[in-house]
Amino acid sequence: MKPYRIRQRLRAQSVLFATFLLGVAGAATGAPAAPAMDRARVEPAIELEYQLQGTGEPVVLLHAGLFAQWFQPLLNEPALTARYRVLSLHRVGYAGSSRVVGPVSIAQQAAQVDTLMRQLGIERAHVVGHSSGANIALQLAIDAPQRVHSLALLEPALPVGDSSERLLSTRQAAMAPVLESYRKGDKAAAVHGFMRIVAGPAYRAPFDEALPGAFDHGVADADTFFGQELPAIQQWRLAREDAGRITQPVLAVIGEKSTEVSPIWGERQKVLLDWLPNAEGFVLPGTTHLLHVQNPGGMAAALASFYARHPIKAAR
Repeated sequence: MKPYRIRQRLRAQSVLFATFLLGVAGAATGAPAAPAMDRARVEPAIELEYQLQGTGEPVVLLHAGLFAQWFQPLLNEPALTARYRVLSLHRVGYAGSSRVVGPVSIAQQAAQVDTLMRQLGIERAHVVGHSSGANIALQLAIDAPQRVHSLALLEPALPVGDSSERLLSTRQAAMAPVLESYRKGDKAAAVHGFMRIVAGPAYRAPFDEALPGAFDHGVADADTFFGQELPAIQQWRLAREDAGRITQPVLAVIGEKSTEVSPIWGERQKVLLDWLPNAEGFVLPGTTHLLHVQNPGGMAAALASFYARHPIKAAR
């Protein structure tokens, strides 16, 4: 047998053996195999990973910063995926999506979502955004309102105005050691410190239980978050007149325990309910900013109920 054929056979055997080992490991742990992600080019040098599952009216999920896996617990809920065609994606700089050098604005990411939807033939969808992902969802509704049938805003990272200057200064003081850890190269400490600020000191146990291994992925993507996403959030503003033009139905979600972590979440919820013409509030029981990570069943049921009251087909 020729040498190159021997090498090909050995490579094939190695792949089969590795696949067998992965299957055994998954069976032993009871963990489902990670679904394969497709890719789409949304800018000349940027590709995004994405996954489509389920059938029905389209739902687009825009994850928060740090962890591309934020929505995995929700994707395991039949109340959502058995009734709707759910598009989940990894935003630029996260997981296997393209990484770029330099600033990436909220508006640029909204345009990337618009492009991805068009490429997949999604003319109009229910859009769900968590934290900074909710900022992107709001920008998408402003820039491409024809794409957005409804919005579910899960504790967006909104600027809250001059009346809450004390809250912001307190938050900035808390962030100082987090940013110092990142500058010193201790990315794990920076990620942990940030999560303690937004989700409380007890965040880690429910987070690791729902998303095993995700913390390490967040550390790997820390440059995207601290170097690109935080500056983009700080530079982004939601003008009241722009918010007034968002006439789609909006579900404004806050965690039951979020204001115990920081009153800023209550301030942001108030902005949504005051500024958006068709917003209704929803308190997700038993949760902090982790929201659907802590209570995926409650979040899926709330979304399904909201969509049943505001179906896309009824608007056609």
